[in-house]
Amino acid sequence: SSISVGQILPANRNTPSPIDPETIQVPVGYEPDPADLALSSIPGQEMFDPRKRKFSEEELKPQPMIKKARKVFIPDDLKDDKYWARRRKNNMAAKRSRDARRLKENQIAIRASFLEKENSALRQEVADLRKELGKCKNVLAKYEARHGPL
Repeated sequence: SSISVGQILPANRNTPSPIDPETIQVPVGYEPDPADLALSSIPGQEMFDPRKRKFSEEELKPQPMIKKARKVFIPDDLKDDKYWARRRKNNMAAKRSRDARRLKENQIAIRASFLEKENSALRQEVADLRKELGKCKNVLAKYEARHGPL
């Protein structure tokens, strides 16, 4: 004998729809220091938001320690205009690289801080929900003991 779902469960039962985990908003008491946010934002662009910015696996990989090449001493008589132009260009590139690295490190640090706070809030919410679920199970068990299974 086949039994349809309608025979077991009442038709008017309110079953919630699945929830996309990405849409769940968790209240997180997190207010980053405005100075830290400024150090993590590109001037003239939108402020860095640690709640929204996600980093790829690749971005979070530790960078290998690269040995610097030995400095090659250049005698003063070989330091012509071409040499100084290359030095200026290299110094500007090195500064851009350091600034970009510092910006990324600051963003990752602020994002990590936010995620730690969010993790703590989520763990508290899970604990509260488990406690509530325990109470509901107790109520259900008492009901079923008295009136039979639902």
